[in-house]
This record gives sequence, C-alpha cells and structure tokens, in this order.
Amino acid sequence: MSTPRVFVIRHGETEWSLNGRHTSTTELSLTPNGERRIRATGRALVGNDRLLVPGKIAHIYVSPRHRARQTLELLGLNLTNPLPWSLCSSNPSQSSPQSCPANTTITPLIREWDYGDYEGLTSPQIRALRASKGIVGKGARWDIWRDGCEGGESPREVEERVDTLIKEIRGRWHGGEGEKTGDVLVVGHGHILRAFAMRWVGKKLDEGPAFLLEAGGVGTLSYEHHNIEEPAILLGGAFVVSAAESEAEDPKDKV
Repeated sequence: MSTPRVFVIRHGETEWSLNGRHTSTTELSLTPNGERRIRATGRALVGNDRLLVPGKIAHIYVSPRHRARQTLELLGLNLTNPLPWSLCSSNPSQSSPQSCPANTTITPLIREWDYGDYEGLTSPQIRALRASKGIVGKGARWDIWRDGCEGGESPREVEERVDTLIKEIRGRWHGGEGEKTGDVLVVGHGHILRAFAMRWVGKKLDEGPAFLLEAGGVGTLSYEHHNIEEPAILLGGAFVVSAAESEAEDPKDKV
C-alpha cells in the first residue's frame, strides 16, 4: 500500500488576492481567470495516471467560504457523492475507473485565519494602522505568524484549530481507527494552509514558514519511511503508473 498523503489546495484567484487584501470572512467568488486556472489545474493533475488519483481519495475537507467550495467544484474530480451544499449531485451517479467516491466535509477548522480588524487591508495598510495606534510588536514590522491579528486570531489559536484537523485526518484516514486509509484533500486558503503544513511537521507558527502557496496552488504532505510518526512535506511527487503499464514499457526506456 502506498503512503497516504494530504493534498492542500488553495482556492483560486479572487479580486482581493490579486491586490493583496487580507480576506478571511468576506465572501468573494473567483475571477474568470481564477476559474480558468483551477480547471487547468484539474486537467493537469487529476486522473488515474496523475498526481491526484480520484479513486485513492478517502475524504475531502473544504472551508465554508464560497471561494474554496467553488474551487473544489472546478477541479474536475468526478465526484460520485453530492457536495454538502448541493441538493443533488451534478456528477455521474455510476462510478467509473476515474470517479472519486469520497465524501466531502465542510469544516470551519480550515477556514482562513481570522484577520479581525485587518480584514480587507493590505500589509502596508496594516502596518500603518498599527503604527497609528502605537502598537509595537516583538519585531520592527508586523508579522502575522508572530503577532497575530487585532480582533482576530492569535498564532496559538490557529495552531489549536489546525491541530484538531490534523489529529482527525491521522486518526480516521491515515491508519488510525478509521475504516479506510487513503489520500485526503484539504481545500482552503493561503495563510491557514501554510499554518496547516507547518503544524503537520510539528513546527510552531512563530517560526514563520519559508514557503509559499499560490492562489490555486497544490501542495503535498505525507510521511517518511511509510511511518505515520514521521510526518513530512513532500517537495515533489511522481506521477502514478500502474503495474500493467510498467510491464508494457518500451524496452528502450529500460536501457
């Protein structure tokens, strides 16, 4: 059995992600270009010989925000079960070799970091606001990973939130007491998914991440040595090739 993975997928481009405005509770739709890019991501990465193999997905978690739900809909996973916000499924009722039988859970555990008083502001505007209030953090500049957000969440509160989801994933879908082991999709937002990745490998948020996740981007988390006690960030994953395809390889490829 292959080592189970978590695919973290950031929602596609919105007007506010384009201009750097912090967006947590504000409901926004993807831009037309954001929709096109998510569809292109699905065509490139979803399939039995691709990174996201529909039949190997055990469960899907998605943020309550519309932009995250819209992103999931556009990925082309060929879901056989209805999405929680749909009265009926627009997907095939019968399974096929490329269908995804996973159920989807809407969870506030993966909603974006609550920016509180900083909602809708850019980073320069936030720094100016803090300066006008005489707020001095531990560093020269505001850093969400260290300082959190006035009227919103602190790094510690975000840690507790994503830790709860990580515990559930490992217990239910990655070899714990769950009925099925397999890959998990987590569709959310820029800051919360980077926080999720840091906590996946046991890092404190105030250490700050040294990695980015673009709008519409896909990241992979897994385990080293097939051991759930050794969580790791997978920097690069190979495409899936079936045993039958391996047997049929061109002999020249084996030279």
